[in-house]
Amino acid sequence: MVLSLGKSPRPLLSATYNLSTVLEDPSYVGFSASTGPINSLYCVTGWSLGINRPAPLIDITKLPKLPHVGPKPRSKLLEIILPIATAIFIFLVGTTVIQLVRRRMKYAEINEDWEAEFGPHRFSYKDLFYATDGFKNKNLLGLGGFGKVYKGLLSVSKLEVAVKRVSHESKQGMKEFVAEIVSIGRLRHRNLLLGYCRRKGELLLVYEYMSNGSLDKYLHCEEGKPTLNWAQRFQIIKGVASVLFYLHERWEKVVIHRDIKASNVLLDSEMNGRLGDFGLARLYDHRTDPQTTHVVGTMGYLAPELARTGKATTQTDVYAFGIFILEVTCGQRPINSHADDSSQILVDWVVEHWHKGSLTYTLDSRLQGNYNSDEVRLALNLGLLCAHPFCNARPNMRQVIQYLNGEMPLPELMPTNRNYGVLGLMLNEGFDQYSALASTVGSSCMTSSLSSGR
Repeated sequence: MVLSLGKSPRPLLSATYNLSTVLEDPSYVGFSASTGPINSLYCVTGWSLGINRPAPLIDITKLPKLPHVGPKPRSKLLEIILPIATAIFIFLVGTTVIQLVRRRMKYAEINEDWEAEFGPHRFSYKDLFYATDGFKNKNLLGLGGFGKVYKGLLSVSKLEVAVKRVSHESKQGMKEFVAEIVSIGRLRHRNLLLGYCRRKGELLLVYEYMSNGSLDKYLHCEEGKPTLNWAQRFQIIKGVASVLFYLHERWEKVVIHRDIKASNVLLDSEMNGRLGDFGLARLYDHRTDPQTTHVVGTMGYLAPELARTGKATTQTDVYAFGIFILEVTCGQRPINSHADDSSQILVDWVVEHWHKGSLTYTLDSRLQGNYNSDEVRLALNLGLLCAHPFCNARPNMRQVIQYLNGEMPLPELMPTNRNYGVLGLMLNEGFDQYSALASTVGSSCMTSSLSSGR
């Protein structure tokens, strides 16, 4: 029946049955249908039923719509957006994967099984990268013979550090070298070395940051740096002597620094000197003979016997410390290429004035008479004694401490008409440590430092 038409007064189907014997109370009335072999859809959108009365009229405006039969029409907008959205999603996923791979490669490190025992002393490259703001030039503290040094701030501990990037291509001796670096990091004295990191072709050494930088910037008139007074200089000499005494005699192993010089002495906020840069340091057990075979160090601080034996010992450190004392006291570099022949070599120039009885004339003129004359004479004589060309004539660091603290009188230097340079030549049978050694010192690079002969 069409709903828009009225109800037919004559029913199409009419029958009278007495169902009282069949139906129970309550009973339910409904519809059923069967599709047969063909798929069909039967829908009842409205039903009006009257019991013992006429069926009420159906309001066709309230009837639901018939369900759609067949495939739904696809939206043209969806056909355009879906491929574009899929392409953007694939692009974003690909870009993310590439960035993650590049990020992983960017912070990739070399980490071998034998380094597991050094875990607490190893820094992650990612932490050092962020600490130095990506090793940008604005954080560059200096440039040395072995690499660049950057200032950094560790994000977790908020500790200021100096990170030295050292290039190394050779794997030979790396395990022994790292073991020594970590061993030095365990020193209980006022040591600066905190740890290391290895990545691709470079080694990163992490030091405690010293706010006033290196001593040589104050000694050699870097612009903007004030001149150190004598009290500060003498305190720095005593501080470095204390560190060397600990390294040579007080720790569980003997540590030979091998590169004692003003640029490797760093100053804290109170201008106290602390020996740093242990990149060339050598460790060996007490009462054993070191077997170093490569000459490393800096011109002017190298003991004469190094050229003959190739062995760095505590006495070669004492020699370099003697030159360091003269450098701090006189305010001049060990080798001054701009000076005349008589004062080109600092130690020979001081010896010359010692012969003439005018030793205090070598004192840094910038002190302008503000100094302790007894301490100055002690420092100059001790510097000459420590830098004696014959190693058996030099004191050990325990004696040096006693001399500096006034616990023992300084022995008299034996007079001679020859300067220290000539005595060094005699010792090495014609080997000129200040000219011919230049080619030998070229071996003081990271490759030789990491070789088996360290």
